[in-house]
Amino acid sequence: MNFGEELIQSANEALAIAKGEAEPAGVFVPETVDVAAIRKRLKLSQVAFAERFCLPVGTVRDWEQERRSPDRAAVVLLSIIDRNPEGVAKTLAAG
Repeated sequence: MNFGEELIQSANEALAIAKGEAEPAGVFVPETVDVAAIRKRLKLSQVAFAERFCLPVGTVRDWEQERRSPDRAAVVLLSIIDRNPEGVAKTLAAG
C-alpha cells in the first residue's frame, strides 16, 4: 500500500471513529518533541522549515526558544514530520 492509499484509509478510519461507528485502536501522542532537532536533522533553516510544512515562522521560533509549547495537534504533526518529512511535504504541496 502506498502513502496515498494509507492516508485515505486513515481518513476513512478517522471518520468512522468520529461518527461513533468504530473505536480507536490505540493512541500514542508524545508529550513533547524537539522541534530544533527535527529541523536541524532535515538541514533546514527556521524559515525553510516553516515554509515547507506550512507553519508560521514565528511559531517555530517560539517553540524552539521555549516561549511556547506545541499543542497536542502540533505535537502529532511534528512527530509525523519527524518520521516522514517527504510524505508530509508532498501532501501539503498537493493541497
